[in-house]
Amino acid sequence: MRITSRRGTIVFFLCLGIGLVALAVALNVGWIILNWREGVLLFFGIVFFALIIAGMVVNTIFLVRELRRSEQHDSFINAVTHELKTPVASIRLHLETLQRRELPETQKQDFYRLMLSDTDRLTETVEQVLRAGRAGDKKTGREKVEVDFGQLVRECMDATRTRHHLQPEALRYVEASGSGLLVRGSAEDLRTAVFNVLDNAIKYSGDSVDVRVLLEAPDEDRIVLRVQDQGVGIPPDDLKAIFKRFYRVTHRSLTHVKGTGLGLFIVKAIAQKHGGKVFAESEGEGQGTTIVLELPRWAA
Repeated sequence: MRITSRRGTIVFFLCLGIGLVALAVALNVGWIILNWREGVLLFFGIVFFALIIAGMVVNTIFLVRELRRSEQHDSFINAVTHELKTPVASIRLHLETLQRRELPETQKQDFYRLMLSDTDRLTETVEQVLRAGRAGDKKTGREKVEVDFGQLVRECMDATRTRHHLQPEALRYVEASGSGLLVRGSAEDLRTAVFNVLDNAIKYSGDSVDVRVLLEAPDEDRIVLRVQDQGVGIPPDDLKAIFKRFYRVTHRSLTHVKGTGLGLFIVKAIAQKHGGKVFAESEGEGQGTTIVLELPRWAA
């Protein structure tokens, strides 16, 4: 209901801005027709009305952007609130059960395992928010070392399989073409970027996870990481927007996917800090998605 109200507000102010611009143009044209003989006044009148029109256009654009940013901020707050509230409620329920009832040791161990899992989920949500803050700070992550990117990707894949309880064939690695896949940068930041790309591919794969990871060096200047899933896909209009802060695809087939809308924003910020770029490829809904991360190659 709140999102619908904001969209209605955006449409209203957009129509208002267009109407004011049209009115100004009409007044300007009418004034020109009535005063076409007064050359100097005509010139200053045209400049004056041009400034009014430009101001209206800029004001309308700024207003629409602010409303959209506010909408995305509200979506982020709702997502983070859910990501924090759900595991806290789960932990509290298990603790109350342990306090009030005598349970077999095996069930107690199951409860402990679930509570630890919920704690990890809380920690990851907090870390994601903190990473987003660091990603927007250009002063952080300036320390750079030589990083074996191929080894880093394989380590991230092993950790991801363990975290999501995946079989080896669900997350496959395709051997890289070329040798010496080195980059210069922050190993911690690069590991965060790769983790986020892999986690995103798995989340949007649905029940059947089939993710292929390809690392290659197409030339002497670049290293390219491609993470391809066979999941829900991305509508063409959202291919660029998914890298914005707080942005989440709102299609009805993706409502079950939880998150903060910060993962790919962090990937983009890290890629840019390292002189690279990231983009998405998809044939559309139901056609899967490929996230491509390009980084400058480093010659030792």
